Amino acid sequence: MDSVETTYNSSNLRRSSQRSMLSPSPEQLAELLHLVAEDRDEHAFSQLFTYFAPKVRAYGMRHLRADGQAMELVQETMILVWRKAHLYDGSKGAASTWVFTIMRNVSFDMLRKVKSNREDCLSGDIWPLIEGEEGDQEDEALQDQIQQQLLSYIDLLPDLQQQVVRGVYLKQLTHQELADQLNVPLGTIKSRLRLGLQKLRSHLEVNDD
Repeated sequence: MDSVETTYNSSNLRRSSQRSMLSPSPEQLAELLHLVAEDRDEHAFSQLFTYFAPKVRAYGMRHLRADGQAMELVQETMILVWRKAHLYDGSKGAASTWVFTIMRNVSFDMLRKVKSNREDCLSGDIWPLIEGEEGDQEDEALQDQIQQQLLSYIDLLPDLQQQVVRGVYLKQLTHQELADQLNVPLGTIKSRLRLGLQKLRSHLEVNDD
């Protein structure tokens, strides 16, 4: 629906950020997505927008570091939610996980346009996937859910790439510390990390589709 692309603009985002809304349950979010997919229900989409827009904008502000780009992230993410709602499969995960997967992929594409293809560009958009505010139990639960999903994909990486990804992102080792620990050149660590992150992104995109 073309009107979705123009109706939910920056002014809608500001209003939705200010509007109080009881937090819907995972089941309710899934039902709203179902209504959008099956009936192209604009009211259901409006509820999804109201719930997700402030969260997506907050993510955009942290990762893209510009209000205009954060709002663009909201716009592009929610347009894709409208267009791809029929692809959501509740048996594969929560509605929130699905929406934030779309958000992350849009964010990655935006970063790729303005940054060189470095491993920090890749990792900044993949890990962590969502950063909950301290004390926000809902966001903490979502973070845990998405990290568990990502950990399952790390298990699919080749052993050497898995070793580096785990060392950097789970053990919090620097690239140099990991190179010293594994007794390999620093460039080897960076190369394995870049390849591992690229494969992680491929797994995530397949899951999104």
